[in-house]
Amino acid sequence: MPSWAELPIGRVVRLDADPDAVALALDPLPDDAPAVVTYFAAEERSVADLAASVLRELDKAAIALFPAWLPGAEGIEGPSGMNVAAVQALARGRASVTGHFGPFLAELARRALTGGPSGLAPEVRAAGLVRVLADSFGRARLAILVRVPDELGTAAREVLVAGCEWLAHRGRAGVWLAGAPLDDDRVRTVPVPLPAAFDGAGEAVPVPATADQAPAVAYPPVAGRPHPGSASERALEAALSSRAWAGGRAWNQTYRPGPLAVPIRVDLLWERERCVVEIDGPDHRAPAKFAADRQRDVLLQLDGYAVLRFSDGQVLTDMDTVVRQIGQFLRNRRRAEG
Repeated sequence: MPSWAELPIGRVVRLDADPDAVALALDPLPDDAPAVVTYFAAEERSVADLAASVLRELDKAAIALFPAWLPGAEGIEGPSGMNVAAVQALARGRASVTGHFGPFLAELARRALTGGPSGLAPEVRAAGLVRVLADSFGRARLAILVRVPDELGTAAREVLVAGCEWLAHRGRAGVWLAGAPLDDDRVRTVPVPLPAAFDGAGEAVPVPATADQAPAVAYPPVAGRPHPGSASERALEAALSSRAWAGGRAWNQTYRPGPLAVPIRVDLLWERERCVVEIDGPDHRAPAKFAADRQRDVLLQLDGYAVLRFSDGQVLTDMDTVVRQIGQFLRNRRRAEG
């Protein structure tokens, strides 16, 4: 069984595993894994259309993750001329010592503040976005996990494979296909280093989502920050930021219950009070993820942590109750500790 570090980069392969099991195994990212961004493929008419779709979604992810990939830009917000000049100078300086393509990085930094489309060629954007996204998670490499839907026709499957080959070659990313079989001799199937804990995840049934709910791209959070793609995490952080009792919190931390245990990523942690807050989206109702959540909760509770779970809907529609319950728990625990 290969390690994550041994899975191919710069080429297209198909993973011999259920995509839901792969997603569980990659959260949090194993130490030896590249950064992994998931792309939910849809039917495209041409390779150019597929490339444009993937690059558009990778671009959105890179903009959302700013300033994780540009050290020194923390706290620079808003489209003022001074801010734009500052981030572009930082981008050019970083490119000069890292090998990033300076014009691409400077343009991306500007657009992170001002918005607007890129004016650079697709080949330049592919290579630049792959490097930026890997940097965001402190990894040297990036893999794009492409989830293949069941309903693709023969022509659409051929477009998908050819487009993925373009992306792997131009971006120097690993492109890992998972999901429906493709029956394509160009794509080699490789084993996946899944922990034993996920052996039974292959029978997971995804929770259906409407077209406006399903993301085109998913990516991990950056430790210490709410996930930029999660409206509920960002809203909860905004609500907590003005409350003195909420100090000491840390977003998206990795916790290891024991030296041989599978690490656990928690959404929100108060370490001193041993309190974990989890915010669950609809995907947490899928059988594999639901079972994994219960297992994680038990491991955390055995180590003395309380786990408070709220749904996305609760956070977004009844914030006062969510904040009140978190605050009540923290105050009670602090009183008990004296």
